[in-house]
Amino acid sequence: MSCLLGVDVSTTGVKAVLIDYRGVVLGTVTTAHALSTPYPLWSEQNPEDWWSGACASIREVLRITKVPRSEIRAVGLTGQMHSLALLGTRNQVLRPAILWNDQRTAQQCDRIRDELGSDKLLTITGNDALTGFTLPKLIWVQENEPEIYGNIEHLLLAKDYVRLCLTGDYATDCAGASGTSMLDIRKRDWSDEVLSSFSIPRRWLPKTHEGPVFTGVISPDAEAATGLAAGTPVVAGAGDQAAQAVGVGAVSPGINAVTLGTSGVVFASTDRPIIEPNGALHSFCHAVPSRWHMMGVMLSAGGSLRWLRDRLSPELSFEKLTHGAGRIPVGSNGLLFLPYLTGERTPHADPLARGALIGLTIRHQYQHIVRAVLEGVCFGLRDGFELLHSAGLPAPQEVRVSGGGMQSPVWRQILSDVLGLSLYGVDSTEGAAFGAALLAGVGAGVWKTVDEACDEAVHTTHRVDAEDSARGAYNGLYELYRDMYPSLRALTHRLAESE
Repeated sequence: MSCLLGVDVSTTGVKAVLIDYRGVVLGTVTTAHALSTPYPLWSEQNPEDWWSGACASIREVLRITKVPRSEIRAVGLTGQMHSLALLGTRNQVLRPAILWNDQRTAQQCDRIRDELGSDKLLTITGNDALTGFTLPKLIWVQENEPEIYGNIEHLLLAKDYVRLCLTGDYATDCAGASGTSMLDIRKRDWSDEVLSSFSIPRRWLPKTHEGPVFTGVISPDAEAATGLAAGTPVVAGAGDQAAQAVGVGAVSPGINAVTLGTSGVVFASTDRPIIEPNGALHSFCHAVPSRWHMMGVMLSAGGSLRWLRDRLSPELSFEKLTHGAGRIPVGSNGLLFLPYLTGERTPHADPLARGALIGLTIRHQYQHIVRAVLEGVCFGLRDGFELLHSAGLPAPQEVRVSGGGMQSPVWRQILSDVLGLSLYGVDSTEGAAFGAALLAGVGAGVWKTVDEACDEAVHTTHRVDAEDSARGAYNGLYELYRDMYPSLRALTHRLAESE
């Protein structure tokens, strides 16, 4: 029996998923870790919590599955993108890691655009400078914590800190590195021009690798900490969104993916790097060698519904919440929701954007607000599809959906109606960790290619088709939704600046 292990270092915890050579999940364990928000716009974690969580999850999944560690062929890593972990001599952590959803770096993004040039930045990295990305965080440390900056020896992404603890190697993957604003996405390696523009020593950065390539093996110290056998190979893996795409089989052009978790992601694979001219979409390397992907990201998708539930009805399950919204008519009787509760990235890269409910009247009940939130998130995801189309990508042959939000039949139907597209669920439900395990299998020779791994291990299940009457109504409501942000931008900026 050959088994593969996927480890996902997410924002909320570390998940370990063990699968067999057919892609059947044998066991999964998640260990939660804390998030710190010491100041407005800040979001940080202790990298040592990532490692302790990885150890706990790996040991527990080995215990509950009773799989001999000698049967594990390889380990794949994935995790939150963009997060900056800074290490000094002997790999000590210099400060808490600054996370992907940290919004403190608006001024540093302006500096990047000014000093490098927006057009050149887009040409090299495929992306605008965004507050979530890694380079602005590093410049913030340079400007605000010079003593820490002067002691930097290495900088790593979240999963790559865990890799260092597992193998002793400094390495990363091309997909994850694409979200740093320091990678040349065409060369699939660090950009000397970007690094020199901001005096960043290349020796600080780990070597880049393709997703299925081995980067090292489990060390004797990691064997003692995790229970994995020393010498077990570890592959490069991928940033969480590329690994999630592998986990649902969205690895070839024509198969798009939508992930509706805390954030919302629209994902399309390409066989060449395509750059959206205004930087409104991300252009990244894929976890699949010689492929790229375009991606739109909403910061508060499922997070918007969680916010509403936690503030007003924490006793209700999400299932009951969305089921009740299913009895409300399309359009929530004239109520629209703008889901920018934590700023926004796609289509408006604006950390000062704010959420809004428009159209409230005395007749609206709680379930109207719930449905408006569901619809507003779906309109935000449609923004991503509209941008993909304007960038020249053809209509998708298939859209595969995943994430906690897509467990709701009501939300799935609303999304299908808003997009005017059929949606397909998949039988793999472990997301990015599952995709990381598949990449490990390709590296270990279980499958020859990532495409083959997905064909054999990922299968579509249910299908949801758009309803014509709802589709037509949502087309008109979407045009109203698109007017909300430009109409409110000046006001929400003034409010945000007064916080």
